[in-house]
Amino acid sequence: MKKPITGFHQDENRDWVAELECGHFQHVRHNPPWTNRPWVVSEEGRASKRGRLLECRKCEQGDPPD
Repeated sequence: MKKPITGFHQDENRDWVAELECGHFQHVRHNPPWTNRPWVVSEEGRASKRGRLLECRKCEQGDPPD
């Protein structure tokens, strides 16, 4: 189930987490070569992804908001 990104915050390890419209959170790490998301390391890059749809597995499982 795809949900739009409404914001971002950092977790306790300073990894970036997307906040989804449904109330769930999803990590959006830039960890090359496994995960390549260079946009996450800048404010401009994160701002450009607001509204982008991400697959929310927590919604599919019926989990409550984070």
